[in-house]
Amino acid sequence: MTKPLDGIKIIDFTHVQAGPACTQLLAWFGADVIKVERPGSGDVTRNQLRDIPDADALYFTMLNSNKKSLTLDTKKPEGKEVLEKLIRESDVLVENFGPGALDRMGFSWERLNELNPKMIVASVKGFSDGHHYDDLKVYENVAQCAGGAASTTGFWDGPPTISAAALGDSNTGMHLAIGILTALLGRDKTGKGQKVAVSMQDSVLNLCRVKLRDQQRLERVGYLEEYPQYPHGEFGDVVPRGGNAGGGGQPGWVLKCKGWETDSNAYIYFTIQGHAWEPICKALGKPEWIEDPAYRTAEARQPHIFEIFKTIEAWLADKTKFEAVDILRKFDIPCAPVLTMKELANDPSLRASGTIVEVPHKKRGSYLTVGSPIKFSDMKPEVTASPLLGEHTDEVLASLGYSRQEIFNLREVKAV
Repeated sequence: MTKPLDGIKIIDFTHVQAGPACTQLLAWFGADVIKVERPGSGDVTRNQLRDIPDADALYFTMLNSNKKSLTLDTKKPEGKEVLEKLIRESDVLVENFGPGALDRMGFSWERLNELNPKMIVASVKGFSDGHHYDDLKVYENVAQCAGGAASTTGFWDGPPTISAAALGDSNTGMHLAIGILTALLGRDKTGKGQKVAVSMQDSVLNLCRVKLRDQQRLERVGYLEEYPQYPHGEFGDVVPRGGNAGGGGQPGWVLKCKGWETDSNAYIYFTIQGHAWEPICKALGKPEWIEDPAYRTAEARQPHIFEIFKTIEAWLADKTKFEAVDILRKFDIPCAPVLTMKELANDPSLRASGTIVEVPHKKRGSYLTVGSPIKFSDMKPEVTASPLLGEHTDEVLASLGYSRQEIFNLREVKAV
């Protein structure tokens, strides 16, 4: 079946996570993604956190499926010549080098535009151009701190906390993919390429917009009514950490279920929405709370919200997290079990939907990875194995018009 991005050729000059997450998504949707790697070593994640000796690490395989691998030494004239040919025939170049690296390679925006005026050059950056930290090296946790996530995550009596979710890396890659697709649509109208850049700080902040909302509310009224600190605690002049409180204005908390003493994930997340109060009371066997003035409104409940959560925990004491959710969902109460990576990996629903997929690999055997989180009515993206280092070098060179002898010569000078 024809895929939406069939015919789009992408030069993938990215490494580690943010850039590869972007190009992998585009590869799932049909783009021909050619990952350009250094001969002999390749992407650093090929050997980071290895669990099988001499096989590509899961860190690499889970971010580079559906791609081709071309080894190329762009410091050599012969390697530069190959790259120039590839640029002329490609639609997009994606990179996450440090500032100025492409310029030093001899491939500035002006040079790229000269070689291919339709080329879209997409970049992952730590900070936006012109930012006073734009020369700072940025990794996942650095981005979470710089983007406001860490200062608003964790408990109010503890330090700023990093999220396990890749807010700085994969999230930035998703934003960049949207930018690339937008630029491709724009090119259809103008015939011209352009530069697209996404900074990790900006991407994290984009996901923290509700906290920016709360900062403005706090400055105006001096408190945040849905935070656990209200009304008994004190607020300073910055958005505080709110523990497990809901970010949308509905009080919520992680609550213990049966077995929590020995199972560190025997919990559910329980949300108290205003319109769900009556069903909650019925589910808990507390019909008297429905019209009780001390509980009837969100404003009335907030002063003793933790007493309410304690009552709910008492109701949960003889129920597993799965039993509890099965009861509560019949009352249309927003809740979820706290699922572990092991539970998610073995979830039959996620396997059936393609969210978790098992992929055969030439050296690792089968491994689990994430599939497309985006679902389509007329397409189910197929996830194929990540490439071995240089696996497609000869194929790519042949597609650029190099003969077998010329490919041999390039190997002799170690340009590929």
